[in-house]
Amino acid sequence: MPKILIADKLSPLAVDVFRQRGLEADVVTGLSEDELVERIADYDGLAVRSATKATERVLEAGAKGNLKVVGRAGIGVDNIDIPAATANGVVVMNTPYGNAVTTAEHAIAMMFAMARQIPQANESTQAGKWEKSKFMGTELTGKTLGLIGCGNIGTIVAERAHGLKMKVVSYDPFLSLERAKDLGIEKVELDDLLARADLITLHVPLNDQTRGILDTKALAKCKEGVRIVNCARGGLVVEEDLKQALDSGQVAAAALDVFEVEPAKENALFGHPNLVCTPHLGASTSEAQEKVAVQVAEQMSDYILTGAVTNAINMPSLSAEDAKHLGPYMSLAEQLGSFAGQLTRTGLQSVRIEYEGHVAGLNTRPLTQTVLVGLLQPMLDSVNMVNAPIMARERDIDVAEVKYERDCDYQTLIRVTVETENQERSVAGTLFGGSKPRLVEIKGIQVEAQLGKHMLYLTNQDKPGVIGALGRILSDAGLNIATFHLGRTEFGGDAICLLELDGDVPAPILKEIRELPQVLRAEPLRF
Repeated sequence: MPKILIADKLSPLAVDVFRQRGLEADVVTGLSEDELVERIADYDGLAVRSATKATERVLEAGAKGNLKVVGRAGIGVDNIDIPAATANGVVVMNTPYGNAVTTAEHAIAMMFAMARQIPQANESTQAGKWEKSKFMGTELTGKTLGLIGCGNIGTIVAERAHGLKMKVVSYDPFLSLERAKDLGIEKVELDDLLARADLITLHVPLNDQTRGILDTKALAKCKEGVRIVNCARGGLVVEEDLKQALDSGQVAAAALDVFEVEPAKENALFGHPNLVCTPHLGASTSEAQEKVAVQVAEQMSDYILTGAVTNAINMPSLSAEDAKHLGPYMSLAEQLGSFAGQLTRTGLQSVRIEYEGHVAGLNTRPLTQTVLVGLLQPMLDSVNMVNAPIMARERDIDVAEVKYERDCDYQTLIRVTVETENQERSVAGTLFGGSKPRLVEIKGIQVEAQLGKHMLYLTNQDKPGVIGALGRILSDAGLNIATFHLGRTEFGGDAICLLELDGDVPAPILKEIRELPQVLRAEPLRF
C-alpha cells in the first residue's frame, strides 16, 4: 500500500482523503532535516505546508527509496528545493487557488488595523489608559490603493477595495489594459504608483526581479505618509530601509505578515509604534486550510494511483508516451519562454509560438503551455502547466500557435514572438543532436548560444570598444566568462551580446555595465 508522510499540521480531512483512496497516511510533524532524511525513503509522498523544508538532502534520500511526489498545501514553494526535486525525479505540486480569498482578506484586515491603529489602541485600552486622543486614525474611503502585482490575490483585494470606495492603481507588467479596465483598475508604471498611492500592498512572488522592490530609493518616491502592507513574501520590502522610513515619517505606518527571516523571533522593526505585525497568518483560516488540505491530498493520490498530474510546478501534464518524445522540446520551450519573460517590462498583449520542421508534426499543446509557464513565471509564482493558459486568458494575452510543415534551416525550430505595449521581440531555438537546446535567433539576429544558469544579455550599438570595456569590467569584478556569443543586424547597426558567467552579476557591476556609452540595455538572466 502506498504511504504518505504528512509532515506539517494539515486539516484531518487530508488524512480522510488519503485513506478513502487506499493510501496509508502517517502524521508526524516537527521533524528535523536529519529525521526526515532518515525516514523519507519509506514514503511515496510528502505533504507539507510551509514549516517543513524539503531540502536537497531530503529529496535525494527520498528518491533513493519510494518518494514520488511532494505536495504543498498552499501556493508558495519556497520551502521545497525545486531543482533538486526535478533532478531526482520527484514531482512538486501546490494548490494555487485554495487560500487566495483568505490571504486577500488578511491584507484588507491589515489595512484597517494599520489605518485605525487597532492593535495599539487595544493594548492601551486593556491597560486601562483610555488614550482616545492618541489614536487618531485615517479613513480608507477615497484613498488611492496601489497594488504591486494583480494576480489572483491582488484581483480579490482590488474588488474588496472598490467596495470601500477606494481608487485602485496597479503595477503589473502582465496585466493588459483591457483586463485592468474590466477590473476597474488603472494600470500604471511602478514610479507612478509610488508617487500616487496613499496605501501600497504587495502581491508578487519573491524572485530576482521583485526582491527588495520597496527599498530606500523606492520609498523616497512615495507620498509622504504612505502606508505599506505586505502579506505576500518576506524580502519584497527591505526591512532596514522601511524602519528608517518609519522613523522619518516618510512612511506613516506599515503592516507586515511576512518577514525576510521566519520564524521572526527578532527583527529590527519590532517595537516600532507605527508597525502592525502578524506571524504569517495570510492563509490561516479554517476554510482555507480545509480547501488546500483536501486539494493536495486529492492531487497526490491521483498522481500516485493513476499518474495524473495536476498543478505540478516542475512537470507538464503529459502521458508517459508523450513525455518520452517531447522531453527535449519541453526544455527548449521553457528556455525560450523564460528568456522572453525575463526581458518583459511592460504589459504583455500577445505571444505567438511558431513550430517549423519536425516539431510541427508533434503534439505541440504541452510545448505551448511550457512556453507560457516560462513567460509568465517572473511575475506569477503560482503559474504551472495546468493554469498557464487560464492565467494568460484572464490577462487578455492573445496566444497563437502556428505550425509550418515547410523546410527550414534546421530540422526543427521553435520561435516565440512576444508583443508588449511598446515593442515586439522574438527568440528562436532548435535542438542540436536531437536533445540539446540552443538559441539560434534573438530579435531577428542570428546567434548560436547554449543557456546556462547565470547569463548576461546586452543590446548595444555596433561600435568598437564595447567588448573590451565589458571584459575589463567583468575581469576587475572577478567574474569569469564561460561562453560568449555575439550577433548584429549589420555593420554599425544594432548588436546583441549573450554571455554565460560563473556567478551572478552584483548590482554595482551591472550599473557600471549599463553606463557604458554604447550599451542600450543590460539584463541578468537565470535559467
